[in-house]
Amino acid sequence: MSLFLLNILLAIAWSALTGSFQPIDLLFGFVLGYAVLWAAFRSPQPPRYFMRIPKLIEVFLFFIGALIKANLRMAATILSPRMPLRPGVVAVPIDLKHFAEVVILANMITLTPGTLSLDISSDHKTLYIHTVWLDDPRQFQNEIKHDYERRVKEIFET
Repeated sequence: MSLFLLNILLAIAWSALTGSFQPIDLLFGFVLGYAVLWAAFRSPQPPRYFMRIPKLIEVFLFFIGALIKANLRMAATILSPRMPLRPGVVAVPIDLKHFAEVVILANMITLTPGTLSLDISSDHKTLYIHTVWLDDPRQFQNEIKHDYERRVKEIFET
């Protein structure tokens, strides 16, 4: 059984013991289960699971911050009398190994206001992205690669 499934079972067991299946109780049970599993599997080379969860949390927090910034920028654009839009489509080369990584990256981009993943090349090496604020295509590519793609890669590499 994978450690993730065991952690889920521990979270459900915690909720059953407390008699509450509210999301906050399940989340607390998951965190508690993670701590128990970490203590039980302490070794010089811990399983990848224990490195992956902190990376997931880091990516989640980054994404929430990116959403807030993009929403504020979109609100400022809409409320501006001149609406400073510079729409454009950029082909961003990506270096992701798994199709799941590509899907996660494309969804993160699409969920961020002002950007939209349009298409992926047949070899899964180029992602076509529409943005409403295209000042410099190279800078936009670097932002996607450094801010988004790098973080998605880190989840799967740990």
